[in-house]
Amino acid sequence: MKEQFTTNVINLKSYSISEADKIILMYSKERGLIRGVAKGIKKPASKLGGRMDLLVANKMMLNKGRNLDTICQAEALNTFFNLRNDINKLFYAMYCSEIVTNFGIENDPNSEEIYNLFYTFLEQISSAKSIEQTMLNVIKFQLKIMNITGYSLELDNCVKCLKKPQEEYIYFSIEHGGILCGNCSAEITKKTKIHYKIIEFLNTLLKEEYTKHTKYDDLATEKICTICINLLKSYIEYYSPKKFKTSEFIESIR
Repeated sequence: MKEQFTTNVINLKSYSISEADKIILMYSKERGLIRGVAKGIKKPASKLGGRMDLLVANKMMLNKGRNLDTICQAEALNTFFNLRNDINKLFYAMYCSEIVTNFGIENDPNSEEIYNLFYTFLEQISSAKSIEQTMLNVIKFQLKIMNITGYSLELDNCVKCLKKPQEEYIYFSIEHGGILCGNCSAEITKKTKIHYKIIEFLNTLLKEEYTKHTKYDDLATEKICTICINLLKSYIEYYSPKKFKTSEFIESIR
């Protein structure tokens, strides 16, 4: 008798394997990355229908297989409908979905934390009322997903001498994973010069609860958010085990 299990998932990618069937790559709350065959999904009478669309959260029942699971039932929990009405939201959501795909693993010990973070991100970005709110959610997600996966940034003290930088402009090193004081930065070739207020901004978003309203929710500008998203994007790509395919969209849509 086949083992059957139920889990909450968010659809990440899909691949056609026949005229009627697709493989759906999902991130699950209990098991990390899973792949399931959606049989007959391309047929008009399919019971699964739009629940297999990308960036949809489902409560899903699957039969456990040797290499691939088989999707039996799916109950939509959230379609994050407003993502599909805004090109900026959609591309940013696709980008963050690829972060989950690249850093997620099967039987991930952090699966519940990553699932909840991604669900909250999609929920918040879907309801965002401005481009600044949308971009703030992307920054929060970037910071927190890297923290969960073991690549958290050091934004308090210099990563070399461990002292708090006192300069107005601070250097950031992707390779060293954090900030550098003026003295230590002289030893590092690849670095980015950043105003200390941007570092404070990032540090606040990193440390506070995702949904907590901070002063930056009101003060952050599109320009500042763009600088931060691009900085974090470069950091994430440096440590990603897989090459990104959607990151070029981030430059093209702004």
